[in-house]
This record gives sequence, C-alpha cells and structure tokens, in this order.
Amino acid sequence: MATMNFGGVEETVITRKEFSLAKARRVLKKEVVAIIGYGVQGPAQALNMRDNGFNVIIGQSKRFKKDWDRAVKDGWVPGETLFEIEEACDKGSIIQLLVTDAAQRIIWPDVKKYLSKGKALYFSHGFSIEYSEHTGIIPPEDIDVIMVAPKGSGLNVRRNFLSGAGINSSYAVYQDATGNAEERCLAVGIAIGSGYLFPTTFRNEVTSDLVGERGVLMGALAGLMEAQYDTLRENGHTPSEAFNETVEELTQSLIRLVDENGMDWMYKNCSATAQHGALKWRPIFKKANLPVFKRLYKSVVDGKECKEVLRDCGAADYKEKLDVQLDEMGNSEMWLTGKACRSLRPREKARESKVGVTGRKTN
Repeated sequence: MATMNFGGVEETVITRKEFSLAKARRVLKKEVVAIIGYGVQGPAQALNMRDNGFNVIIGQSKRFKKDWDRAVKDGWVPGETLFEIEEACDKGSIIQLLVTDAAQRIIWPDVKKYLSKGKALYFSHGFSIEYSEHTGIIPPEDIDVIMVAPKGSGLNVRRNFLSGAGINSSYAVYQDATGNAEERCLAVGIAIGSGYLFPTTFRNEVTSDLVGERGVLMGALAGLMEAQYDTLRENGHTPSEAFNETVEELTQSLIRLVDENGMDWMYKNCSATAQHGALKWRPIFKKANLPVFKRLYKSVVDGKECKEVLRDCGAADYKEKLDVQLDEMGNSEMWLTGKACRSLRPREKARESKVGVTGRKTN
C-alpha cells in the first residue's frame, strides 16, 4: 500500500506495484470467477480477467439473445465457459453480480441459493447493498461481500486495459466471513485491470457515483452544453459554430489539457482574454449550481433516486421509453450537428483498421 497526498489530505492507494498481477494470480489460483451479466461492465471485466489468465465463466440468460450472442462472439463457449445464470452461480466461488441494479433485485432469489459458505459475492456498485431495504438483497452471513468499482464505463475499462493504462477503481469490503475478503477483493481489482485502487465504503461509493452521474459526468454536462448551444443558436450563430464552441473545442482540445496537468494549467495555456473571462464567470456558475448539487446530494442520500431507479428501470416498458429519450437527444439539431462535425475530423491511418473492445480486429 502507498500513501499519497491528495490536495493536502493523505490517503492510501494500492497500485500494481504493491499488489502485483502475479500475487493476484496466487490469491485467485483456486477460484472460479462467475461473472453474471454480459451487458455493460460484464464483458470488459470478464475479457480482462481472461486475458490476465484467471479462471472465468459467464452467467447470462439466453432470453437476452443479444447479450448471449455477444458472449459467444467474444469466445465464451456454451456449456464450457458460458452458462445460464443459475448454473454459473453454482460453479463459481466468486460471483460477480454485474447485471443492472434493477435486474439484481429480480434475479437475487436465483443467485442467493447458490451462495454457500465461503463464497464471495462481488459488486461493482454499492447500490443493492446500501439500499437493501428497497432491493431486498441481504447476503448470507457466512460469505464475503466485496466491491471493486471501476471509475469508467465498461468500454473504457476494456480500452484502457488494451492500451496498458488501466483504469482507477475504488474498492470496499462489506462483509468478511473468511478472513480473506480484502485480499480476494484486491486480487480481483488487479485482475480486471485496475491502474490503482483506492478504499471506500459501499455507502460512499453509491452516493458519490449517483451524484457524479447525475451531475458533472453526465446530467449536468449535457444540460450545460444544451443551454449554451441553444443560447448561441437563438442569437443567430450557425449550428456548426455553436457546436464547435460548445462541445468540439472542449472534447478535442481543452479537456485534454486538463487531463494532462489540471484546470489551472489549461487556463495558463489559453489566451489572456479566455483566462480573464473564465476566472470571472467560474464563481458565478459555481454559485448558481451549488444549490442544485446540494439538492441532488440530498435526493441520493434520502433514497429518492434509488426508488426512482427501481421503479422506472424495472418497468416492462423501460427499454422503449429509454429509446424514445435517447432518440430525442440523438436527433436534436445539436447532436446531429455533432455527428457532422465528427465526420470531418482527420482520421489517422492507424485507426483505419480498428481494434475492437474484444481485442480482435473488426472491419
């Protein structure tokens, strides 16, 4: 374990230097990792573990043909490494529950009956455990309950693994029945390709995650972009100009500078006019948005967001309603303009033969 200084606060992190891949292989040598769900996180974590030499099997319902066929395409063999959910749970000693939060509640009775003494139940989100009064997911007392939560989508968990960079992950132990829960947890975290791991709790992870997704990472970002784009368009700016000033310059230039050395460094590498305006308006935007974030945080802590997720995402017509909302966004002038702008970006020759998230070449 290494101690790092984060803004004046010392925290403990675990890197691949402290907990090597070789050590992870020793810890999990006798384990069969059953990854339940081949949707968003499942493929990335499963493929990374398989590539790293761990004993992995997939549990995926054939009723969801798209996910089953995707698993087969990725090289999982029905009856050997690909099974129905219950059979995979029976075979696995570490059961990674990676279906959606709403689906976890639905399949829990089928999973629970295979959680025999000494097994480990793994999550990549604290939702089902922290909101157990709503989900009904209460693990047996004689199993380990652990979590590794990658700080990125499944797509980037896989992409970062293939590039060798890895992705940051938080980890937590909710229940240690065997005395080895933390070691198992860290071993899986390294196995799935984490760049480094930092400790959290199930409660803190789900709270920060729900706030982040609804806030800066997705909800606030999209809303802020739309507000600026609409303002520019209402005042006579063309779609391409409005999109470039709102999205393209951010994603293709400025955010990369922030990634390299921080926001202050990005400011230093912009024009004096940009610096002056940004420094003036930054506190104004913060003041305007702080009440919204406090309201959002309260909604998460109070369980309101959880109840809405379970109600809406568990509904029979959820997929149809989701498609309508996403189509509305995708077919808006702003994002149709974005599609046109992306088509004009210069493409490197190296990208002509793409490498897919499975690591195989795609046409």
